[in-house]
Amino acid sequence: MNEIRRNVPIDEQLEILNRGVIDLVSADDLRRKLGRSMETGQPLRVKLGADPTRPDLHLGHAVILRKMRQFQDLGHKVIMLIGDFTAMIGDPSGKSKTRPPVTLEQTRENARSYLEQCKLILRDEPEVLELRFNSEWLEPMGYADVIRLASRYTVARIMERDDFKKRFEGGVPISMHELLYPLTQGYDSVALRADIELGGTDQLFNNLVGRALQRDYDQEPQVVITLPLLVGLDGTEKMSKSLDNYIGLTDAPHAMFAGLMKVPDALLDNYFTLLTDLPRPRIDELLAGHPVAAHRELAREVVASLHPDADLEAAEERFRSVARGGIPQNIPTVAIPAAELDNSLDTQRISMAKLVVLAGLEPSNGAARKLIQNRGLKLNGETYPDPQGHLSRDDLTSAGGAVLQKGKDKFARLTLES
Repeated sequence: MNEIRRNVPIDEQLEILNRGVIDLVSADDLRRKLGRSMETGQPLRVKLGADPTRPDLHLGHAVILRKMRQFQDLGHKVIMLIGDFTAMIGDPSGKSKTRPPVTLEQTRENARSYLEQCKLILRDEPEVLELRFNSEWLEPMGYADVIRLASRYTVARIMERDDFKKRFEGGVPISMHELLYPLTQGYDSVALRADIELGGTDQLFNNLVGRALQRDYDQEPQVVITLPLLVGLDGTEKMSKSLDNYIGLTDAPHAMFAGLMKVPDALLDNYFTLLTDLPRPRIDELLAGHPVAAHRELAREVVASLHPDADLEAAEERFRSVARGGIPQNIPTVAIPAAELDNSLDTQRISMAKLVVLAGLEPSNGAARKLIQNRGLKLNGETYPDPQGHLSRDDLTSAGGAVLQKGKDKFARLTLES
């Protein structure tokens, strides 16, 4: 891990921190805060509110975590704020209906996984990383405290939020507790005395509420910085696990490499800018060349940043092998218990759908049959066509076993348990 660079000239800090940014409110405030920090030696407090309802992070989350890391590398303290209390409300940001709330216990459990994944990118030193939960100050608030907080913002201003406005005009119900969400998130900035708040573009309104509330509480208003939502591998929707267009932060190096080789050409500039530290001239040079070479450079840069000890040559060779229709050497082996075989016939056998489930490639027999119907399963490199098909004991005990492949790069070697 590189050393923290303190006292970097302000213009150089601004160049680093402005990379990939969509909204900056305001540039003058950021310059002034950075200058004061250099004069006093007091690091800025940079806040990110983390959603603990989903513990699995992907490269879309890496965009904002990398911006936090840039602040850390410049000697500033980032505050990872776990919204355990606000998650019980359910933020409807960017959605047409309320997101289902979760329990306090669920958010705490998810937060542990969330933070471990964040540390793949963030520095872990206490001087530049602080972990907080907003239940610390929101849970003790009484009804009178909530009324006083609500008095500091008008309904008209809350209804300026785009998703609220659309729902109201469309006759979609808006619950009262939803209207309080921007206030509770904004109050987090007051409680933490944040100098800067980071967020995706879908959080701009909420973060500006925090800036306004700080002014009401006689604090210097925070600078608000938003970053774009990374478009997923489908080239249209934002990266999301539910849309299966994502690359996970904890994916194995070979899987991450393969995923990055599939990034649509039109998104290469965006991915280079948001997920690597390559200088602009080098990015332009890569984009002017062959797309395959650009993809390879992107994959190597991103995988190396998240897996510093990864064998990049092995990851690239595996990708080439799979792209040629080959079967990689290092794939998981699953031993099928002999008790799973159907002994009702002269030849012992087991259904292919059941094998797919036992191999961990699908969660149920129904999903496995659908996979086969859609020609998404290969057996020993050949498309397997029969949803009702079986493999025999001999198939599982033959040299090398039976290799199942789902999609481009999910393999399992099946053998019979001895």
